Amino acid sequence: MSAPLLLVAIAAVAIAAVCRRFGLSAPLILVVVGLAVGWIPGFGDVDLDPDLVLFLILPPLLYSAAQDSSYGAIRANRRAIGLLAIGLPLASAVVIGLVAYWVVPGIPLAAALVLGAVVAPPDAVSAQAIGRRLGLPRRIMTLLGGESLLNDATALTAYRIALAAAIGTTASLTEGLVTFLAAALGGLVVGLVVGYAVSWVRTWLDDPPMETAIGIMVSFGTYFLAEEVEASGVIAVVTAGLFLGTRSIRLGYATRLQDDAVRKSIDAILEAFVFLLIGLQMPALVRGLSGESWLHIAVDAVVILAVTIGVRFVWIYPATYLPRLLSRRIREREQAPKPSWVFIVGWAGMRGVVSLAAAFAIPVTVEDGSPFPARPEILFVTFVVVVGTLLIQGTTLGWFIRFFGVAGNEDTEDRIAFAGAQDRASRESERLLDRYATEIDAEAADRDDPRRIQVAILRKWVTTQRNVAWEELGRGPETIGESPTAAGHRMRMEILKVQRAVFVAERDAGRIDDEVLRKALRQLDHAEAQADPDGA
Repeated sequence: MSAPLLLVAIAAVAIAAVCRRFGLSAPLILVVVGLAVGWIPGFGDVDLDPDLVLFLILPPLLYSAAQDSSYGAIRANRRAIGLLAIGLPLASAVVIGLVAYWVVPGIPLAAALVLGAVVAPPDAVSAQAIGRRLGLPRRIMTLLGGESLLNDATALTAYRIALAAAIGTTASLTEGLVTFLAAALGGLVVGLVVGYAVSWVRTWLDDPPMETAIGIMVSFGTYFLAEEVEASGVIAVVTAGLFLGTRSIRLGYATRLQDDAVRKSIDAILEAFVFLLIGLQMPALVRGLSGESWLHIAVDAVVILAVTIGVRFVWIYPATYLPRLLSRRIREREQAPKPSWVFIVGWAGMRGVVSLAAAFAIPVTVEDGSPFPARPEILFVTFVVVVGTLLIQGTTLGWFIRFFGVAGNEDTEDRIAFAGAQDRASRESERLLDRYATEIDAEAADRDDPRRIQVAILRKWVTTQRNVAWEELGRGPETIGESPTAAGHRMRMEILKVQRAVFVAERDAGRIDDEVLRKALRQLDHAEAQADPDGA
């Protein structure tokens, strides 16, 4: 990474940290800061390298999102996700391309379709980052997450086909369809092969640091391998991520804890870097429009921005309700979503860095050596669409959610489900402890046998687990006061705090060295993690 990009990454993380501390929308503020900083005299351009985005930024973000996704939820919503992730990008590319062909002077149809494919896919980073912060219902997040995992593959494949036609290589509709299907199938195969191989290797290693290191490299290696065999790198990464996510239960606890912490940290860095990088592209794009009419290109960009937002609604309402009107089985199986929920899904179609990366990847010249037609205009319009959707839709999405009362109520449902499962798990544990107690009674005559004491301790721990799960369903401590379990938790935290302070004092006094201190702190950290599993 060059020095300017390193500085951008450092600044992006610092700004994002401040935003999170004060509950602000980091993606939107980072874009605005990038727009402002880019115009500072002497700052210089920070070029967006398409390979940096497509090979180093996109894969880990897609992989992380796939690992956090529910295969069952995606499968249950496969029709809706398919319409959003495959049908909508293709329809958007065609409609936006035709509008661009009509409004942008001198742009050939093939180049206009390239622009349509470039701005067609909503961005995985934007949808997930803003949706998580706003607390969207799980079904909406499942649809947006499933869409964002797969729509890049659809749009980028359409982009390749349109680009081939624009630069002079032949690409018929049949060839394009074959290319699309081959890329999708190839990505699926590559993702499954890599996922199975990595799962076997990680289980065989039984080495948490190396297992996590391998997990970090999976997304990059999978994407590169798929692209080398002309398959869809996006589908390959998503497939590997979903496969390994479902197999994570076979990993040790240390690996799962490390994987989760490392992925969240990488996501935070990359998301912040991406949004700041988007804003910094403005000056270079404006200079590329030398000789063009500012008023005309601005009007063109606004028109295409409006079409980009509008075509999503034109597609999404019929795609939601027509299948239910035409199929009685669907009507009986599924409850029709509220129109307000459909609106929120439509309004959450922010574009992001993938669109900019695809635009910057457009070659400067075509097959015969002449300049690529309207390339500066395509870059500028893409930037306006990306920033416009982020600022217009991103800043108002929260207001619409509050206005329509679209909020997730899964927290209570999750608590009920967890409490029920914890109750069953606790009762099964108690049956196991009963067997242990019976075996100990048959072997030991001493009532003070240490094994009996351990069984009693474990029985109390299991009971506490069940009590905590049910207590969380009741009224809060502000109305009923501190529960016995909460009091015990608080005292345990205070004990751990005192013990940490003593170990540090012992090190400072020279009675133990740093290695002993680190070992002690690791033990205390594990004890705190057990007592406070949601603390991270």
